[in-house]
Amino acid sequence: MLTRIDHIGIACFDLDATVEFYRATYGFEVFHVEVNEEQGVREAMLKINETSDGGASYLQLLEPVREDSPVGKWLARHGEGVHHIAFGTPDVDGAARAVRGKGVRVLYDEPRTGSMGSRITFLHPKDCHGVLTELVTSAPEQ
Repeated sequence: MLTRIDHIGIACFDLDATVEFYRATYGFEVFHVEVNEEQGVREAMLKINETSDGGASYLQLLEPVREDSPVGKWLARHGEGVHHIAFGTPDVDGAARAVRGKGVRVLYDEPRTGSMGSRITFLHPKDCHGVLTELVTSAPEQ
């Protein structure tokens, strides 16, 4: 069902400064940048490595573009830091159904569009031992 750690989401106040920290400190380079209006964030994906299933693992740096976005609200309460962990799956719909069948609340009735055209949904942190968990199916290669 789940094939890899797709990414770890890190909430930050200043995307450019945070990108520069990860570049200067660890040598990670930006793979992709976008604004996701639906989620209310500007984000940068820093590729860490390729994975055996043909995907990759990333750090996802998230800066809110509005205070009322989920990440904006989270930053106001918690400050900068790890926001969520995302697991890759070839079938986000099937994975969400399977997890829902085990009593875990899935936050979206239907998956939404995520980074780089992926399909995503989130699992309630109270059902995942305090960890906001995302399920991700990567967009097909163009």
